[in-house]
Amino acid sequence: MTLPDPSARHPLILPDGTAHPGTVHLGAVIDHPNIDVGVHTYAHAFEPPDNWASRLAPYLFPGAPERLVIGKFCQIANGVTVVTATANHTLTGLTTYPFGVFDPGRFGAYRASLPAGQDVIVGKDCWLGYGATLLPKARLGNGVIVGAGAVVAGDVPDYAIVAGNPATVVRMRFSPTEIATLNQLAWWDWPGERIKDALPLLEAGDVAGLAEFAAL
Repeated sequence: MTLPDPSARHPLILPDGTAHPGTVHLGAVIDHPNIDVGVHTYAHAFEPPDNWASRLAPYLFPGAPERLVIGKFCQIANGVTVVTATANHTLTGLTTYPFGVFDPGRFGAYRASLPAGQDVIVGKDCWLGYGATLLPKARLGNGVIVGAGAVVAGDVPDYAIVAGNPATVVRMRFSPTEIATLNQLAWWDWPGERIKDALPLLEAGDVAGLAEFAAL
């Protein structure tokens, strides 16, 4: 068993030896100053885009006042969209229609008048299900699972499963003690060889065993 090369564009190699074109390491295909992606994080699309940054965060332009930060070992399904704060319209007038966007002479001033948005943060080892949407200021802890079609706003605690619109916590994946242990171990920061050796424990959901392994 070997871990995929995180610098490889396509980490999924099919049984016939060909790379799956719709599965990519995001860190290998996104070059955007406002997007930070951790190693081994991958995304999937039935129709792979030419521009993965625009597919994932269509309103996030280079130099915007907010960022999208995605941790290591995240899994992002087809149709996931991150709506960042720059998608907002001004709310100070009698109308929300963005007249300034369509006037080249006012475009810069209009952009500057919008409130500075907060970053969208996705923790380590999160799974974002098919068609999920993250709204401005969404902050997902480590190990979060977002159900298909869920719309997430605000904070999601570590190792929660959320679903619905608005997304709410369905259940926690582990006990508070186990969650604290997992965050302390931070296996996603281990060297690749050590992660490979720990795979039986990671795949079995053995928190106590992983802690014992880490102490060796």
